[in-house]
Amino acid sequence: MIGEPAPKASASRQTSLFGNSAQSTVRYQEHLGAFKFAQIFAMTIAMTLNDQPTTTLDLELTTLSPLDLLPEEEPPLPDPDEMLLLLNSAVIFERMQAARAFCELEDPRSIPRLIELLSDECPLVRVSVAYALGRNKSEQAIAPLINQLNQDWNGYVRKGIVWALGTCRAKSGLQPLISALKYDITAVRLWAASALGQLGDLQAIAPLTEALSEDPMSAVRGNCAWSLGKLVGQMRCELDFQEEIYHDAVDALINALIDDDLSVQTDARTALRKLGDPRALKVLDRIEMDQGYCEF
Repeated sequence: MIGEPAPKASASRQTSLFGNSAQSTVRYQEHLGAFKFAQIFAMTIAMTLNDQPTTTLDLELTTLSPLDLLPEEEPPLPDPDEMLLLLNSAVIFERMQAARAFCELEDPRSIPRLIELLSDECPLVRVSVAYALGRNKSEQAIAPLINQLNQDWNGYVRKGIVWALGTCRAKSGLQPLISALKYDITAVRLWAASALGQLGDLQAIAPLTEALSEDPMSAVRGNCAWSLGKLVGQMRCELDFQEEIYHDAVDALINALIDDDLSVQTDARTALRKLGDPRALKVLDRIEMDQGYCEF
């Protein structure tokens, strides 16, 4: 974060750099910022080894406020025509770099070749292609993405494909994403939980409810809570509030308020507030009063 200009170093703070006052050193580090502190610390150590005294002027000359630093210019985007050519390169690294470029560039001309590269021999190329197809959305890429999800041995590739299916809001990806949420590795389940929340399909509510209650990884449970809040909130008009699927989802979110992981509790609390279910709000208010919780 951009802070205030660094204060002048007093004699006591200069001394703390060499003394045993760890607390003073930490306070000084907070004022100057970690990078500048390390730079000054290295300079003062070098001066000490050379028997040169460190003066306040020395510190002031090397200490710049973050406000004095010019913002870095964003690098220009790659040339799409050049990247299209590199997608056909015989060099693995060049194909990977080109696929990564289309994670930022949107160009429909890239889609046919990106689909072909989903089966590239190198997993680094395949994972880059998966994210690129999430950026360059196309209905013709959905079936190849699902096919590769079902057969790719690399978890990072499957994770990228799951992200792409969610970003594309691919309705045909519902069952593969549900399967990934149930049976895949943690990183893939994590993204599958989020992707299901983006599909806007009522059939995703039941598996998300089950995973929120049973998944051993807190990060996955937290994403399930987020997705349930999003899905149930969006699908109110299609949901009968007397339906079992609705009550099961709300019950799972209420139970998540006492999850062992605080982040899951927070996600569940946010989801329930968003839903506005009267029964859930009463439970939520009672728990928060018992815990002395208040929102600022």
